Amino acid sequence: MANKTMVLKLLIDTKENRVLFAEAGKEVVDFIFGLLALPLGSIVKVLGQDQMVGSIGSIYSGLKNLSSSYMQPDQKKDILLNPNGQSHCQNNVLLLPAPAPAKVDTYYSCGNVKRNDYDYDYGSISLCPRYVSEVCGIACPSCKRKMDKVMQLLDHESGQELKRNQVGGYVKDVVTYTIMDDLSVMPMSSISSITLLNKFSIKNVNVLKEQTVKLGMEEAMELLKASFDSKTVLTDVFLASRV
Repeated sequence: MANKTMVLKLLIDTKENRVLFAEAGKEVVDFIFGLLALPLGSIVKVLGQDQMVGSIGSIYSGLKNLSSSYMQPDQKKDILLNPNGQSHCQNNVLLLPAPAPAKVDTYYSCGNVKRNDYDYDYGSISLCPRYVSEVCGIACPSCKRKMDKVMQLLDHESGQELKRNQVGGYVKDVVTYTIMDDLSVMPMSSISSITLLNKFSIKNVNVLKEQTVKLGMEEAMELLKASFDSKTVLTDVFLASRV
């Protein structure tokens, strides 16, 4: 687990002792969205089976106490009890390793084309099969020329060229985000803030207070637990426990 602390700014209604919403940056939002991809076994493990609402903790305990002799030969209990966060599960900045930046591969071709004839699909007719290689400079299997011409790799969804050094995580680091008490997230703007104050029927702004709080491992555990049985997560974690 990462030893990391993040911050978020709460807007508190002191009259009702509730968090209206919070302001936060990319890292906090990445953490919140990352909760969706945590393996259930990891959630039980980090919270503790006795802290789980319902029967999930009992399932975990039952499997933990079950003799391995009852498991199929190709199955291991540890896969379920201690998920290792493979593939899309490696995504939470506090609870699991953070997502790596998107991997961008470079492919090379020999560039051996016949330029006198024209192919309306490809622009020119290749003299070689369309080989590509991840290694620059190796010999083309067909013409033996060096494969050192860079081919542009396109993103399969956008159709745009992939860029190197992309930042990891889920959201872009271009705006401040609004996080509601139930952990729903939206981009922040002055208009949206005014709309939210109207939604909460705030007539006297003197009852409002800003408070900057930290989100570290301890708070992350409380937030994760509260998210399973509460719609007022920020209030429960940052206010209710401090009353």
